[in-house]
Order: sequence, then C-alpha cells, then structure tokens
Amino acid sequence: MAVELDSAAGALLAVWESARERTTSRVSAAQLRVVMLVERHDGINLRRLASGLDMLLSSASRLCDRLVAAGMLEREPGRTDRREISLHLTPEAHRLLAELRGDRRRQLAAILSGMTVEGREALLRGLREFNQAALARDARPLPSLVPAGEDWPAAPDPEVSAPEPRPSGSAFTGRTADGSMVRTA
Repeated sequence: MAVELDSAAGALLAVWESARERTTSRVSAAQLRVVMLVERHDGINLRRLASGLDMLLSSASRLCDRLVAAGMLEREPGRTDRREISLHLTPEAHRLLAELRGDRRRQLAAILSGMTVEGREALLRGLREFNQAALARDARPLPSLVPAGEDWPAAPDPEVSAPEPRPSGSAFTGRTADGSMVRTA
C-alpha cells in the first residue's frame, strides 16, 4: 500500500512544490518553514522555534535575522521576560503565505475538477484519516521547553518535517539552516 500511495501522491506533492518554488525568490525553503511555524505559534521564542524546526539555536537565529532584514519577521521583547524575544509575522509574511496557499488551492481545484464527486469525497476522507494517524503517531511534546500551563505544541505541524530518529550513542546536536545535520565527535 505504501508503494502505491507514494506513486499516487506524486501529483499532490508536485502541486505543493510548485507553489513553494514560486516563493523562493523572496524566501528560502528553510525561511518558509520558519514563517509557517511562527504563523502557527505567534509570539514563539527563538529557543522553541529552533526546537520546533529541529535545528541549532544559532542556525535558527541566523534565519530569523535574514527574515527580519527581508521584512517578513518582527522581534519584540517578551511580555513577562524582557530578555526573551517574541517572534511575529509582518503583513508582508502574511501576504506571502496567502499567495502560497492561494496558488496551491487554484492548482488543486483544477485537478479536483477532473474527478468525480465520489472520488473527491473519498480522497478528502482518506486524507483526513491519514492526517489524524500521522498526528497521533508523531506527537512529540517538548516538556522541558513548555512553561507550566502552556500546551505548545500539542501535536507537530504537518508542514514542518519531523526530526529524524537519532541512533543511540550518537552525538547529534541539531541542523544547520540548510538542513544538514551537525554532529560532535
């Protein structure tokens, strides 16, 4: 079943990639991941952002620096701890995400129009069930990073890639901004 699904999902993945590629003139793929995570968790701090992206704090900080310079991200002192910086999207970042989603939805609508009503309904039911199963399987709380009383993140964002399994005994320390793994000796 996994082989058939992998083959059948090609068109869907192509739609996602096509829409993402249209944004690369303004932000990189890694920067887009930051923007999407900050959208879901407005006010997130840098440490939680780095953890949510499974990358080094310094790499996440550099990504944020570039997004601030590009006018996509704003930093403001935290409300409870002025030393902690909260991250927020700018109107330009919201426009970028709206364009990305609008492009994806137009492409999906064109493809879906060639399907039967029954086929569209079955596809939607199947994708919803797939999403729920994926969320249940990949749920990963961050207890050491979540202050008491908060529930972030309840489940991982499906648009953010899950971390790779770490072999026991490895000295994995995180990912760089380009997504490559950094290991210590």
